[in-house]
Amino acid sequence: MKLISSLTLITLSTFTLFASDSATLKDVTQKGESSTKLLLQTLGKNMKMHMKHGGAIEALDFCTQEAQNLTGDVNKKLPEGVSVRRITLKTRNPMNMPTDDEAKVLEELQKEQKSDKSLPKHIIKQVGKGTYKFYKPLVITNPVCLKCHGDIQDNKLKTEISNRYPEDKAIHYKMGDLRGAIVTTVKK
Repeated sequence: MKLISSLTLITLSTFTLFASDSATLKDVTQKGESSTKLLLQTLGKNMKMHMKHGGAIEALDFCTQEAQNLTGDVNKKLPEGVSVRRITLKTRNPMNMPTDDEAKVLEELQKEQKSDKSLPKHIIKQVGKGTYKFYKPLVITNPVCLKCHGDIQDNKLKTEISNRYPEDKAIHYKMGDLRGAIVTTVKK
């Protein structure tokens, strides 16, 4: 009888732990998805407006002068313990450089893409006690992105990018390429 009672307790403890982990993952996923959406909508809306108004040069001005500030504004709107940012292995702006653990996730995503596997919708990694990172892959799906991140044909634009970002690596992308990720850190 004691054996059955002990097995029941172990089973219940495991179920409670699993249910707790499931609830945590659901919460991290919800916060990651909503934070990513807010950042992409904010940056996308502004990028589209500048591209429409003044073309790629004005969009470059926006990226250089405002994108990081808008990311900061988005972070102020997020719940306490939640922050969001863009990362990439081929940086243009050094502010988007990944940490070592983030670089490993981006490398995993690149391997997946190179092996013709479909990329996951997101990845969640626990990076500390009660701290998680939610990664949303960024794939180039809009041809307008290639004006500044593809094989740049406009010499004036090429010069402007080079002047602002002398160590730029964010070029030569093609449609469907992995550009990087939005990473949301959630501290519980």
